[in-house]
Amino acid sequence: MIALVDYGSGNLRSVWKALRYVGAEVQVVRRPEELAAARAAVLPGVGAFDDCMQALQRQELLEALRQFIAGGRPFLGICVGYQALFERSEEFNSCAAGLGLFRGRVVRFREQPGLKIPQIGWNQIEILRPDCPLYRGIPSGCHVYFVHSFFPRPESEAIVATRTVYGEPFASSIWAGNVFATQFHPEKSQRVGLRLLRNFVDLAEAA
Repeated sequence: MIALVDYGSGNLRSVWKALRYVGAEVQVVRRPEELAAARAAVLPGVGAFDDCMQALQRQELLEALRQFIAGGRPFLGICVGYQALFERSEEFNSCAAGLGLFRGRVVRFREQPGLKIPQIGWNQIEILRPDCPLYRGIPSGCHVYFVHSFFPRPESEAIVATRTVYGEPFASSIWAGNVFATQFHPEKSQRVGLRLLRNFVDLAEAA
């Protein structure tokens, strides 16, 4: 069973439908004990970083997520669920604290002439880690769907799985052991996104 973590995120339904479409057994979880029973977990997210962290704290899921990931089971963070893995976010100048599993901070795109912020729509990913199992069967240069104004800036380049350029290059996904995370939305990325989610389901079934 794959746990889909529900903390009030607006895109939960679309992620659930996409995972079901690719053959996953999915359970929406809201409590630590439900998460602990899963073979793999997905943390989706849209909206503000600080709202996400506060909601996870209220539901006592922050430490549960840390323990789940430390246990080595497959984990996928999407959009704000990706940003939450890092130490801090500069959103609203709050310097809100994240899970702190990776060193780095979440920053906003720099204002540039002609650059619309947020980035909304399709953009390319350059696959830097072709050995990453999440990208099995997915070509570098394919297009995926983004909706964001902020992105993580990891201190370690070694964890960066894909890079995308939107005014500036940024880490559009990471991979470190059992942890995978994407700034883009696989559930909105049509065939490429469904293949990525199926690859994650394969990892979950093998866990």
